[in-house]
Amino acid sequence: MCPFWRREDEDLLTLDQEVKMMESLRKAGVLFLGFEGGEPLLRNDIGQILEESYRRFHTSLVSNGWLLRKKLPEIKDNLDFLFVSLDGIGKTHDTLRGVSGSYDRALDGIKAAREHIDMAISSTITRENMDQAMDLVTLARDLKVKINFQIAYDYSTAEKESPESQALRSTMEKLVEMKKAGYPIMNTVEYFQSVINSWYNGISWQCKPWLTINVDPTGNIVMPCYVINEYSGTYKVWDTDINKLWDSYGWGEYESCNKCALACYLEPSLFSWSKPSQVKSRIIDNIASYLHHTQIS
Repeated sequence: MCPFWRREDEDLLTLDQEVKMMESLRKAGVLFLGFEGGEPLLRNDIGQILEESYRRFHTSLVSNGWLLRKKLPEIKDNLDFLFVSLDGIGKTHDTLRGVSGSYDRALDGIKAAREHIDMAISSTITRENMDQAMDLVTLARDLKVKINFQIAYDYSTAEKESPESQALRSTMEKLVEMKKAGYPIMNTVEYFQSVINSWYNGISWQCKPWLTINVDPTGNIVMPCYVINEYSGTYKVWDTDINKLWDSYGWGEYESCNKCALACYLEPSLFSWSKPSQVKSRIIDNIASYLHHTQIS
């Protein structure tokens, strides 16, 4: 649901440049590397890229699922986690994605991949699909996969998709209830509560964008985050002393931003070893899932 597929065509990084980027990130202390899009599986060398990443990082990938069954043999052994995007049931998903058959292809990809890779549905809550959020949770349970939610952000290059305020609050409260009831929702309870507190009660959460490094398709570091700069970077990752840049950057002014509710920023910002529910959701459950998957494989 990110609008970055609308960027003008660019010369993407070669495999050698991808490796060069990974080495720079590894030396800076990065532990997790996630590939997003666009659609990563469109790259003919995605298998080689993931192999290089898997040697260095905990590696994840986000896909629309269209090519997943076809590409599965070349990616399944070099991924720690896979997200497949679903933004509604049946026609709703197809309408939002703009291509008929997208839902069926995504579902087929999930069924093919779930036996090989620890995975989750990734769903963006918009005004068009808000009433299907609970149905998607039930679908995830039935498919025996997890589900992770984002809330639509009105990027300047996207249509205005943000949900209506009070209806969104009701949806989040229902998702909290389902999370507490044991449904396979990856988001922590604190995630939903922090959005509710910030957007409805005036109690802000502290954003920590420095916990994440974003690199655009041409190898530039995007700062302070891809939400504000919409994947427009200026620092070439392999020509930059990342640790020095991080130590000198003015992060403080963004701590109270709270404009987005993207889990990739909010969840790491909230994490604390002193909160048992977060340790369980983000550490223990993932380790247990990984060990279970390893035993099956």
